[in-house]
Amino acid sequence: MTQPAHLTRRFFLQTSAAGVATAAAGVPAFAARDVNFQLSWLHSVQFGGSYIAANKGYWSDLGLNVSLSQGGPNAPVEPPVVSGAALVGISAADYTAAAVAQGAPFKIIAVAMQKNPFAIASLASNPVNTPDDLVGKRIGMAVANTPVLQALCTLNNVDINDIEIVPTQYDPAPLVIGQVDCLLCWETDLPVAMTVQGVDNTTMLMADHGYALHSQTYITTEDTLANRRADLLALLKGEVMGWNDYLTDTDAAAALTVEMFPDAGLDLEAQKLQAARQVPLMFSDLTEESGFGWFTDHTVASNIETLALLGQDVPADLWDRSLLEEVHG
Repeated sequence: MTQPAHLTRRFFLQTSAAGVATAAAGVPAFAARDVNFQLSWLHSVQFGGSYIAANKGYWSDLGLNVSLSQGGPNAPVEPPVVSGAALVGISAADYTAAAVAQGAPFKIIAVAMQKNPFAIASLASNPVNTPDDLVGKRIGMAVANTPVLQALCTLNNVDINDIEIVPTQYDPAPLVIGQVDCLLCWETDLPVAMTVQGVDNTTMLMADHGYALHSQTYITTEDTLANRRADLLALLKGEVMGWNDYLTDTDAAAALTVEMFPDAGLDLEAQKLQAARQVPLMFSDLTEESGFGWFTDHTVASNIETLALLGQDVPADLWDRSLLEEVHG
């Protein structure tokens, strides 16, 4: 099973922050409903729109008292969602598909990242700008992500045997010191770390070369969808407002993140750069037309094709757009 970077990476831009952060901002006059929102990784501006929703009281105004539970290598998203301990979790299409294949009753109800964040990072002095440029190169990556590289190669008629895979930790050092020619990573983390450190680098976004796989997806269970629809609608409405504010001022989102999680070891300049780099991944002509989190039958079909390259047979009804249709009217 492919392991997406958001679950396998040692996130270079932050250190571990333990526990759960309470997200409700202010106490409404009525009894708000307590819900848990399970994030996919450690706290960072990756979830900046959610922090804005909490800070500005969007959820409390909608009758929810939301707790944001951070994820991490020892805190997978799927168990608390399938058990009902979390109303919604942030995941990725391949992880959700794998869980469903094992019997988990998940649905994808919204998509934050319209473009998959996987990228090939290289030094500007020896750039990888197209999949063809990978031929003859040494790529540093987790061996578990070999199916991801294979899918990119298949989509672009590149022989993976012409690329030397070098197992590495999730760190820019092997590239910077010349042990490898490029890295398989997220567009928003290792390249950001190198830029902040003054290392001139470039990235090739895999989504620009056919790798269509929804990431930072919102998942819930069929039971929750049927029986807690009002809570799901309220949570998504707050998310939409928070992420729309994020788009308006990414620097403010970064500053809020650092302020909310002072013990997370977050660097403000790195968070600002990450926040800006997330924008073209999360916002598109589609979201401008239809709203944050939107997906279409066409984007689902593209995901199904990519998932097939990863060895996963996925039905289109894994995605459910009905909540978004209500949220966006």
